[in-house]
Formats: sequence, C-alpha cells, structure tokens
Amino acid sequence: MDDETRELARAVRRFLDDVVQSRLGDAEDTGPPLSEVVDAHLGTASKGLPVVREEVPDHQFVDLDIALELLSERGGGGDVVGVGGGEQRNHHGFADLLSNPWARFGVGAVDRVNLPTGPASTRRAVGFGVRLLRFAGTPLAVLQRAAQRQFGLPGTIEVVCPDEEVVASFLAEVRRAVVEHSVLRGQVLSFSGSPYEPHNAGITFLPRPRVEASDVVLPPGALERIARHVVDVGTHARRLTAAGQHLKRGVLLYGPPGTGKTLTVRHLVSRAEGTTVVLLAGQALAHVTTAAHLARAMQPAIVVLEDCDLVAEDRGSDPGERPLLFQLLDAMDGLDGDADVAFLLTTNRADLLERALAQRPGRVDLAVHVPLPDRAARLALFRLYARGLPVSEQVLAEAADRAEGVTASFARELLRRAVLVGAEAGHDVRDDDVRTALDELLSDAEELTRSLLGSQPAVGTESPA
Repeated sequence: MDDETRELARAVRRFLDDVVQSRLGDAEDTGPPLSEVVDAHLGTASKGLPVVREEVPDHQFVDLDIALELLSERGGGGDVVGVGGGEQRNHHGFADLLSNPWARFGVGAVDRVNLPTGPASTRRAVGFGVRLLRFAGTPLAVLQRAAQRQFGLPGTIEVVCPDEEVVASFLAEVRRAVVEHSVLRGQVLSFSGSPYEPHNAGITFLPRPRVEASDVVLPPGALERIARHVVDVGTHARRLTAAGQHLKRGVLLYGPPGTGKTLTVRHLVSRAEGTTVVLLAGQALAHVTTAAHLARAMQPAIVVLEDCDLVAEDRGSDPGERPLLFQLLDAMDGLDGDADVAFLLTTNRADLLERALAQRPGRVDLAVHVPLPDRAARLALFRLYARGLPVSEQVLAEAADRAEGVTASFARELLRRAVLVGAEAGHDVRDDDVRTALDELLSDAEELTRSLLGSQPAVGTESPA
C-alpha cells in the first residue's frame, strides 16, 4: 500500500468516525467541550488560531514529558486535561479536536504511558492530553501525543497560542530542555533492543558495571595509559580546551580474544561515573551514526564499539551503502574537536582495521595491544579468579607454569571447573581439584575448548612431579 492509498484510507476512516460521533452527540460520557476549556485558558477563541506541530522521536518522548512539566512549573503551574472521543481522536490534529464541525470532542481522562527512565526506574508520562500552561506570561495549550504505531502515527507536540512569536520561543525552550534534562544523560545505553531490559524505543538502559582496577590484568602501565586517554581527558576538559587542545579522541584495544579487552571496557565504564556511555556490538554497529549524534548531545560521552572488525565489510540496510567501518570513521570525523566524546574500539583483528585507519589519520589517537598474558600475568589472573577459594598459592603457581599461552577466559574457566570437580566429589574445592581441572583443560580432548577460550597452550599435559 503506497503513501497516497494510506492517506486516503485514513481520510475515509476520519470521515466515518465523524459521522458516528455526530450521531452519538452527547451520548458519550465526556466532560465539557475541549474547545471551551482551551478557550477559557487562552482568553480568546481557539478557532482559527494557527497550530504549530512537531514530531517527537520515540526515544525522546519521556524527555518531552519532563521538559513540558518543568516549563509548566516555571510558568506558575498548569493543568492537564484528557480528550474524549474514543479511538477516533487519534485521527485528528489539535485544530480538528478544537473545532471539528462534524463532531464534538469533550474533556475526558488523561491517557498515560509508563516509560523507562533508567535500568530500574520509570515515569508515567502523558500519552494523550492537553497541557494548559503559561510561558513568558502568555497562555498556551499543548497537545502531547505519544506515537500510535497501529495507526502509523508518530509522537507529536502541537501548540496553540494567540501569539505566534511566543510559540517559536516556547518550542526552542522545549528542545533545549529535552536535551538538558534527558533521561539518557549519564546512563549506560545499548541498541540491543532486548525485551528483557528496560528500553526506550530500542535504546536499552543497562546498569553501570562495577569493575575495579584490581580486577583487570594487563601489561604494566597499559591500564593507566588507556584510562588517562578515555577518562582523564574528560576530567581535565576545561584545561585542555583553554590550551587549545581537542577533546574528541579514539582508542583502539587490539589483541587475541579472551585477553581482557571487554573487561577493560567495563572498568572504564564503571570509572566514568556520570558519563553517558553507548555500547555497540555486532549488528548494532549499524546504529553508529545515531550513536554519534546521541553522544554529541549527551556529552561527556563514551561510544564503545566492540569487535568492530566483524562489520569491516558489512553494509547497512541498503546494499549501496558504504561498509559500516567507513560509516564509523565518518561518524568519528563528523564530531567537532571540542566534543567531549571518546570512541573506544576493540578488535581481535587489527589487520582488518589498520589500513582503513591509516588512510584516515586522526580517528584513533591511541592503540594499545592486549597480548596473551605472560607468566606473571597468568599468576595474577589465577589469583584473581581464585579469590575467596580455599586453594594454595603453590597450586596457582603450578597452573601459571603449566598453562603457557592461555587467556583470562581460560583462567576463569579453570577455577570454575575446579569448584565443580570439588562439588561433584562432595567437598569444597581443593588443590587437587585445581590440578584435575587443569589436566582436563590441557588434554587433547579439550583442544577445541582451548581455542574457543582464545588460548594457545604451548606446554604438555603432564603434571609436575
């Protein structure tokens, strides 16, 4: 069905609804005519006054509700009234609701929608209602309407006021307040669209992780270098700006899978309290342009792009689009230098990215190799994942000696299996359970498992004498 056919169908639907409503007259259980209530508030007849309409993106609708409430309070308070008329009201603009010659729309109950404002919080926003408020001393009536996807209708705001200049100023202030007081600001967000997480039009709210620096095992000095570039630049933003230095930056973490790149990202996110974080992984990288716009509006911000090599050759929904990797690079370049936004990229295949990044210098300011852990790092990892377990330092040192070429993922799995071996034997984990689990993981039968954990053990499976 093309757009003209859809519009014709809507027009026929509105006409039939109006006929039904005109027959019903006052039989519906509605209050006084909406036009009378609005006219009394405006101090003049609303019929014939221009109505200014703007669409509202779904993910900003709760921000709009907050902004309108704040502006209402700033103007001395206001009322919210609902609109009667049943389903047919969805097919009419504000002007029709106020002065339709075929139907009378009365005041009814205010429709409300429950929208998330964070990982564990919600807000009952006005889904369909008219706000009667004052701005700059002038009365306005604002129809606030959430999207009606079943009718193909987007969320909107419609404003009627005797003074058109006031309307322009009011809408500009609404836009500013929507950004300033956005529920997205300072949150950890993803574009996963998970139905099991609080989400706002496809943007999912995630709890901020809690990962201490002691939980991250990297080569000496690596974590400090990364944190200084990602987090500390924002901390010293004013001094850098005053010195004429740019704030926008790009950081690339590269190395074999399972070596701790994701854990490093989680630590940085936990450390950047109050910073807006947008997480993109897999096919969600297709939203990189939207994420960059969001980050600019909600700065300071961090945009995390995990395993971005996986989409190095992928394209967007249009086969004619450029590869997503180049869309990513364009998004990074599209922000002003003074934008306090960090792009944090991780990859297992730096070779797929190096040429593109070298051809477009300036996108990435710091590249850090996250290698397979050496003997000291392996011991640190085994200590980390054995924390709180009744196993000896000696058995952890044995594991570090034997398990050359393994990853952090291997270390975590080793201790999990050791606990399981002990549980199956009916006792708490012991040193022998760690040795049994290590023999098992280093056996030929577990070669694929080791590969899937990102490990490349170079030592045999015999236990030390």
